[in-house]
Amino acid sequence: MTDISLQDYCKTLHISTVYSVYEEKYAENLEVTNFLKEALSSEFHSRKINRQMKALKQAGFPTVKRFEDLNLDALPDDGRRSIPDLQSLEFLKERKNLILIGNSGTGKTHCAIATGVHACLNEYKVVFRTAAMLINELYEAKKQSRLSVVIKKMKVADLLIIDELGYISFDLEGAELLFQLLAARYETQSTLVTSNLMFSEWVRIFHDKTLTAALLDRITHRALILNMSGTSFRRRED
Repeated sequence: MTDISLQDYCKTLHISTVYSVYEEKYAENLEVTNFLKEALSSEFHSRKINRQMKALKQAGFPTVKRFEDLNLDALPDDGRRSIPDLQSLEFLKERKNLILIGNSGTGKTHCAIATGVHACLNEYKVVFRTAAMLINELYEAKKQSRLSVVIKKMKVADLLIIDELGYISFDLEGAELLFQLLAARYETQSTLVTSNLMFSEWVRIFHDKTLTAALLDRITHRALILNMSGTSFRRRED
């Protein structure tokens, strides 16, 4: 927010009474006006930073990665071309899903985390989980009769990132739990998935063809799908 008015600062900070007193007694006093604007500007930015830090902490990222840390020349073509779209966060505003598919070591997780971090800094609520972590969390919640609570919490996240889908298989119950979560978020919030498997191979993860088809129907509807297949960064370094 640039060149914000004193009245807008008071409104944003929920201290409208301060502005009422200022307008009544000090509006013509330039020194008071400048002091208040500087003080409220500092408070506004301090609160914003605190919200950003809280969002980053609550997201559960294993590490913080940013777009500027990416080696764009090493990314697959789809990934490189899509960086501006990811940075714009338009897919979040339009509640679209984002799916990054390709072999290991091509920057999928880095792009996913960088997108999530950027979303947090723009004050979106983000949840990051590997697929294995997420399934285990849903399992435990079901055992403790807390499944509805956990799904409700994840349902309202602006962005749910599910990393490494396909690296570890899980049983039919796990597949059904994940389907339940994704169905709850369908067309209401954005989900970002990274996977090393093509869609035709997802039945290997979920085991049931009908369930796999239903899940793919929901996750790919109005989704931005990036082909992240390419030469592994780690192999290049070798």
